[in-house]
Amino acid sequence: MNKNNPPKNLNKFSSPSEERGKGISSEAQKTVTGLFGGSFNPIHNGHLALARLLREKAQLDEVWLMVSPQNPLKQQADLLGDEERLTMARAAVKNESGIVACDYEMHLPRPSYTWNTLQALSSDYPDREFVLMIGGDNWASFDQWYRHEDILKSYRVVVYPRRETMEAALSGIDSRQVSLVEAELIDISSTDIRRRIREGRSIRQLVPRAVADIIKRNGYYA
Repeated sequence: MNKNNPPKNLNKFSSPSEERGKGISSEAQKTVTGLFGGSFNPIHNGHLALARLLREKAQLDEVWLMVSPQNPLKQQADLLGDEERLTMARAAVKNESGIVACDYEMHLPRPSYTWNTLQALSSDYPDREFVLMIGGDNWASFDQWYRHEDILKSYRVVVYPRRETMEAALSGIDSRQVSLVEAELIDISSTDIRRRIREGRSIRQLVPRAVADIIKRNGYYA
């Protein structure tokens, strides 16, 4: 992708502070934006609760839910298409303050690497400081990520291990670039939601109402 001429639909997600950030060049005034990636298949209440918590604890202006595109090299039978998952994510955050469903990575070359995504974002949004948010399980294998050392040199990383894995997550932490946010265990998973749907069981308490309505109306995961 030519970063100087991004696709026209690159920025079709809406950002509440986009207008506020225009024209700002000072590092101290940049809009601090957390990137929370995932397949969101489907997005559920646990995702939203975690995004709210991270936004508060990590002192972020916004959290972008980065809906991951389908990996052409690793097909998943029950993974909905990009647009379907994005539509549900947008519906879920419609009334959320400071949380945005983002399709940016869907317009990058695939398979995508986090380093490439961060670099493209920094180029396209110079008025934002991007913060990578990952779970403790991903931090445990972070040294295997593409250009992980460059990520740590260039970006803040927020790790959200669960309490029982906090000690293990502390291993190798560089406090200058990496911070920990303790997250309570939220016993909701997209896998369980898809299983419940196949079994004809209710998911009303697990996902936002708008998401449940979309799933039912379109017969997703049945």
